[in-house]
Amino acid sequence: MSNPAVRNLGILLARVGIGIIFLAHGWQKAFTNGLDGQTAGFEAMGVPLPGLSAFLATWIELIGGIALIAGAAVPVFGILLFLDMLGAFFLVHVDKGIFASEGGYELVLALGAASLLLAVVGSGRFGVDGLLGDKLPWAAKEPATV
Repeated sequence: MSNPAVRNLGILLARVGIGIIFLAHGWQKAFTNGLDGQTAGFEAMGVPLPGLSAFLATWIELIGGIALIAGAAVPVFGILLFLDMLGAFFLVHVDKGIFASEGGYELVLALGAASLLLAVVGSGRFGVDGLLGDKLPWAAKEPATV
């Protein structure tokens, strides 16, 4: 998209949508299931180091979701969320097929791909990173137009 306003609006809408999903999943792990419940769930699924894995997944998703919504440190949290989904893919979902209704990886794949894309394109202009611009080492610069 060559129109910067449309491009930045698209990034904003994607960031907020993906951020809400991660925030909801992190909230569920932290406050609905609780860390002990999440650890037990991870243990039942065979996730290695279930206590540490539950802690990391919970807080990466909760804080990462907030960061995506705000457009803060988007490349950093995009990579962390991508790695979180990569772990979920290989440790829990890969052998269950694609469909989420059967425990498959479709949601994990979509969230992981979206996180990686946001890590690459950054927050756009309508986010904390975009507002601070050159003051941040990770803030994405506007691509050159061809």
